[in-house]
Amino acid sequence: MTIPRRSFIALAAGAAFAPFPSWGADISALLDHFILGCADLDRGIDFVEQPTGVRAAFGGVHPGRGTRNALLSLGERRYLEIMAPDPKQDPSQVQQFALKLLTHLKELTSPHLVGWAAHPADLEKFSARLREAGVAFIGPWPGSRQRPDGKLLQWKSLTLKDDHGGLLPFFIEWSADSLHPSVDSPKGCNLFRFGAVTPNPDDLTKITNLLQLDLTISRADKSALQATIVGPKGELAVTS
Repeated sequence: MTIPRRSFIALAAGAAFAPFPSWGADISALLDHFILGCADLDRGIDFVEQPTGVRAAFGGVHPGRGTRNALLSLGERRYLEIMAPDPKQDPSQVQQFALKLLTHLKELTSPHLVGWAAHPADLEKFSARLREAGVAFIGPWPGSRQRPDGKLLQWKSLTLKDDHGGLLPFFIEWSADSLHPSVDSPKGCNLFRFGAVTPNPDDLTKITNLLQLDLTISRADKSALQATIVGPKGELAVTS
C-alpha cells in the first residue's frame, strides 16, 4: 500500500478532513512527534510559520542520513519535526537504510507528512513483546543528533518491517540524559488532531490494538496520515 503524496490542506481555505473527534480528543498518548518532509528546510519552516505564526528553530543534522531538521513544540513531550535534505552532507556517505527517505524528500514539490514516532515506555521490553506476537521489526538501534549548542541528543529506535504504507509509526526511546526536543523548541502551537484514514479501518485497528496504539482511524477512499496544528495566528492541516 502506498500513501498518496497529496498537497497540504489549509482549513482556512475551506477544505475539510475526514471526520475526526473534536478539540484534541483521542490523540494517541504515545505520540512523540511527527515528521513534515520537504525538499528545502527554509521553505518548510516558512510553510509552517505563515499560517500558525510560530517559526520552528533549527534542530541540527543527522550524520550519515543526509538530513537536517527544524523543531516546533506541540506541548508536553510532543513536537513537530520539519525534515529536509542536508546539502552539506556527502551523498556517498549516507547509510543504505536512509537512502529511501532522503530520495523521497528531494523529490517533494510541497511539504507532506512522511512519518511519525511513538514512545513506548521501554523499547527493549516492547521489542520482546513484538517478538512474542510474531511482529517483524528492525532494531532497536542507536541514533543521535548534535544540537546547535553542541550537546548530543541520543535515542534508540525500532522500525516495523510492515508499517502499512507509513500509517504505523516507528518507535523511539530517548536517552535519560537527553533533553526531549519539546522542552526547548519554540512554543505557541498545539496539536488539534492527529490520525489516519484508510479504506480498511478494521484491518488497521486490529494492528494498532496489537501494538497498543490508541490511534484515531477513520474510513476514506485513500490511505493517509492527517494532522492539524493550531497556532496564535491560525491553523495548518497537513497530510501524507
